[in-house]
Amino acid sequence: MLKKERHDFIMRQINLHNRVLTSDLVQLLNVSEDTIRRDLQELVDQGLLFKVHGGALSKSYHSSFDDSTVYARDSKIIIAKKATSLVKDGMVVLTGGGTTILEFVKQLPENLEATFFTLSPLVAVELAKYNNVEVILIGGLFSKNSQITYGGHVINQLSEIKVDLCLMGTSAIHPEEGLTDTDWEINQLKKAMLAASKKSAVLCISEKLDISLRLKVCSIESISYLITELDKNDEALSRYLVKNLNIL
Repeated sequence: MLKKERHDFIMRQINLHNRVLTSDLVQLLNVSEDTIRRDLQELVDQGLLFKVHGGALSKSYHSSFDDSTVYARDSKIIIAKKATSLVKDGMVVLTGGGTTILEFVKQLPENLEATFFTLSPLVAVELAKYNNVEVILIGGLFSKNSQITYGGHVINQLSEIKVDLCLMGTSAIHPEEGLTDTDWEINQLKKAMLAASKKSAVLCISEKLDISLRLKVCSIESISYLITELDKNDEALSRYLVKNLNIL
């Protein structure tokens, strides 16, 4: 594979999953670890990503929220606008982090009266702009990779609450394999978020459909809503038409 092809592949993985591991790229591209390290450094030098120990992070995901660097932002805005229809006055809502969730917060009605628990300091800052929204940031260890709090302390706090709706992004979703991820800590965190919620909504761009990663979060039957930028009758969503799952 040519270097340009490797770089394009790496950037697609970054854009879809917000982060990549060097070890995964070595296997996926069937090249040496030194080659991947050089590729990542060249992409860093071009200002396209952040290199961290063991891999790399999306530039938009790792910085303060900068609209100009958000991948597939138009699609994420469509998703965000759909998701706001689920939030009503008086609700208690739990959110994860990520660029799609941040777009969702920006689309909320100005006079919304609700309580939001969040694991993301960036999301908390955006929510604080709403006068009638109470914001509760769940504290714990802070993940430099995912930009959210995590760990046993966070999971314990989640076990003590019950929210009306949980909104989260995902690295991958598949009709048979369900929601999956590559990070063990984030995987456990998402399970705890779902357990704390009466209903759940997964917000993801359609490019993440039909992808399965190594760690399972839950089956798609465990999700209340799947929200993409596609029309709900789009053929790409036909395999996700299962009992109890509403597609927006």
